[in-house]
Amino acid sequence: MSRIGKLPITIPDSVDVNYTDSKITVKGKFGTLENQIPEPIVITEENGKLSLQIKGQSKNSRALHGLYRTLINNMVLGVSQQFDLTLILEGVGYRATVQGKEIVLNLGYSHPVKIEIPNDIKVEVVQNTIINLKSCDKEALGLFAANIRAWRLPEPYKGKGILYKGEQIIRKAGKSGK
Repeated sequence: MSRIGKLPITIPDSVDVNYTDSKITVKGKFGTLENQIPEPIVITEENGKLSLQIKGQSKNSRALHGLYRTLINNMVLGVSQQFDLTLILEGVGYRATVQGKEIVLNLGYSHPVKIEIPNDIKVEVVQNTIINLKSCDKEALGLFAANIRAWRLPEPYKGKGILYKGEQIIRKAGKSGK
């Protein structure tokens, strides 16, 4: 059995969890999330805690045990307190603005980059170079942040690009560094 899969999931009072054999729905103050549950996983609830068991001991079902425990825990955390991610634009002239349902990035290209914001993600731009992203869905938040970051990955010589908050870029010396 998975060590992570054995851990119970604590459900806050503000979160409502409904589950059937193949589907789980988590509802809280920040939204509603749904996920399909594979057949070998069985969910039980007791004393405000969810626990997952697996039917059978195949390698695949043991792998799904820890995965789905983490996915359900992320759903509960997301609808109760939201996930947030901060991106920092490093570079001369790099800036971002929100215009309606789009985020417009000036990243040194000859044209501004326009990216449509998904419905379940809130975007806030601080000081033109700091982008705060918030969502109850951790997977969608990470994917949207990765799509923004893909326009200018951090480079090791000058440190320019789109960085996650707290990310350290290992710098290289360049040509004259030998």
